[in-house]
Amino acid sequence: MLFFIYSMIASGVLIMVTNIVRYIRFSLSLKDVLTGGKRHVGVLKVTALILLVFFLCGYIFIGFFSSPDLMMAGVLFGGSIFVAIILTLLFRLVFTVKNTCLSMTETLIGMIESRDPNLNGHSLYVQNLTMLFYKNLPAEMRKNINALSLEYAALMHDVGKLGIPERVLNKPGKLDDEEWKLMKEHPNLGVKFMSPMHSFDNIMPWILYHHERIDGKGYYGLKAGQIPLAAKIISICDTYSAITMRRSYKEPMSHETAMKIINEVAGTQLDADLVKIFDSIPEQELKKCVPDVADLM
Repeated sequence: MLFFIYSMIASGVLIMVTNIVRYIRFSLSLKDVLTGGKRHVGVLKVTALILLVFFLCGYIFIGFFSSPDLMMAGVLFGGSIFVAIILTLLFRLVFTVKNTCLSMTETLIGMIESRDPNLNGHSLYVQNLTMLFYKNLPAEMRKNINALSLEYAALMHDVGKLGIPERVLNKPGKLDDEEWKLMKEHPNLGVKFMSPMHSFDNIMPWILYHHERIDGKGYYGLKAGQIPLAAKIISICDTYSAITMRRSYKEPMSHETAMKIINEVAGTQLDADLVKIFDSIPEQELKKCVPDVADLM
């Protein structure tokens, strides 16, 4: 009987250790636009971790420094199982909420852009290209960017075009100085539209600066080292999409032509190192990024 009692307690200790490890990994993953949280959320996460460690110490104390009976062993073992179940439900709930929010945002952006033949599918296309690009980045680059946050930034990078007059967006010819000035406002408008959503604060610079150039001749004059890495990534994908998409005023260009143009502006408009990585992605993989909403290529 004594062996059975201590076996249950030892199992409870192992399960609690596993629970703590799972919780730490989960907490570290809560750094995206949906779950990044404010300071008080961070305090709650730390408090929960302290309590889990406190419970573990209680298990160890009872196991080594007291004389537990079968009832106590059962309570400790059952408690560890209960915590494991609660954590599992929490993890699944957060995963479901993240997927649902992203799907709703994709649907909303798709509906908004469907009104405009020159935008229809563009943001979804850039989103898909960006996430494919992200998967092909070196590990040291990926660890500096949260994947879900990048996905939202890519999806919403052109949301500011909702504030640009259609006569400017759909003009078949070259924009005049006044029209170009209006067009250049769309990143700033996008940030203004999203400003009430404070959880998106961290990705605002990625959206605001996705039209910056390495040589400093972009919308806001930022140069290479001043431009966020995520903004540089989105810029390349945005450029590829713009070249290969069908617009009312132009036919889509081929993958080969797009890559030729992108390589020609590497080091001036686009980041040269990132262009090399993008250039290494097989054409077939890039074509899979075309959304179903329109015949883009």
